[in-house]
Amino acid sequence: MSNLRLEKRVKRHLRVRKKLFGTPERPRVSVYKSNKNFQVQLVIDSKVGASRTLFGLTTSILRDKSTKKEKIDELAKIFVEKAKKKNIEKIVFDRGGYAYKGNVKFLAEKLREYGLNF
Repeated sequence: MSNLRLEKRVKRHLRVRKKLFGTPERPRVSVYKSNKNFQVQLVIDSKVGASRTLFGLTTSILRDKSTKKEKIDELAKIFVEKAKKKNIEKIVFDRGGYAYKGNVKFLAEKLREYGLNF
């Protein structure tokens, strides 16, 4: 990834993050994607500026799945199970500056399908 593409994504992410805020009642689900893996974190933001990550998952732990879509599907299933153990039903979806299409959209749809509301 060239520096220009990375800089543009970071600028978009900061612009989106001005409006998104994770609270204890509605934590923020932060998404990061690389060429091979997806990373998803559940974050509670405080007013001081520090954030607390409740937990995070990555597709690199899912070695038995062959395609990205299968890995994302399994990741979403595990993520929702962990969130429900912490009594979290409602979230705020932070797409991380990525376009809401392709695998990011697929992840969001799977999170909704498995029981998270946003």
